[in-house]
Amino acid sequence: MNNWHKIRGCLALLGIVLNTLILCPVLYFFVLLRLLLRFDKAQVALSKVLVFIAETWIGINNTIIALSSRIRWTVSGMDSLDRDQWYLVTCNHQSWADILVLQRISNRRIPFLKFFLKQELIKVPVLGLAWWGLDFPFMKRYTKEEIAKNPGLKGKDLETTRKACEKFAYFPTSVMNFFEGTRFTQTKHDKQQSPYRYLLKPKAGGAAFTLGAMSGHLRNLLDVTIIYPPEAPRSLLAYLGGAMKNVEVVVTQRVVPGWASEGDYEQDPAFRERFQQWIGELWEEKDALIASRLEQQ
Repeated sequence: MNNWHKIRGCLALLGIVLNTLILCPVLYFFVLLRLLLRFDKAQVALSKVLVFIAETWIGINNTIIALSSRIRWTVSGMDSLDRDQWYLVTCNHQSWADILVLQRISNRRIPFLKFFLKQELIKVPVLGLAWWGLDFPFMKRYTKEEIAKNPGLKGKDLETTRKACEKFAYFPTSVMNFFEGTRFTQTKHDKQQSPYRYLLKPKAGGAAFTLGAMSGHLRNLLDVTIIYPPEAPRSLLAYLGGAMKNVEVVVTQRVVPGWASEGDYEQDPAFRERFQQWIGELWEEKDALIASRLEQQ
């Protein structure tokens, strides 16, 4: 990545920051209204206003990135999507740019994309309050050691997240979960001894947790595969600055099996094995897809 790419990337990042600082106060105003007007109709109407503001923010960001990066896009599998459906979205995870790619292909094509976030992220300046106002679910996972010391914590994380997701029943929502749980690096791949060439091992427990927390609302899976040029750097500035000349995105629409949101992943070994097999099969297909696309480049 040359200096010109870095300069363009920094300018794009500055534009995104300014866009955030301009629109966040507008969003905060409607968040305050929603705190004051507690009846259901107002809650639903104001939630839709908040989503409109967030989608506008993403749309402006997409324009900024298009001007700075000039990427040639190849996107397939986005036909027949419905903004009146609920979606679980997953994707291979290689870069901080992945989130911007997902927002670029999904904005106003499917219901607004929401991420499960760690509880600590609510403290992020400016954005933490915006995520909270947009009803992003904040998760607090307890370790086995913490549960052993305090058995009353068992199941508390799922119960808390399920309550956070109750608002999603009012109107369609897309929920994003990176099954790998972390960004791909060769070091992590080698440490895991991953059986896949281009992917880390998926954390099936996280997917089961998400489906369980949503109490059966998520029946459609959008399995997104992002393929960056093999020679290009994977940093956020590389994406924003145009060091990536082209990006391919393949979206596979699937139906979430009914049984996948009904079992107890932690306590039922048979369900856990079945769920892991299902996710493993998805990952085998994704790995083969990436391999075939990279071989064509």
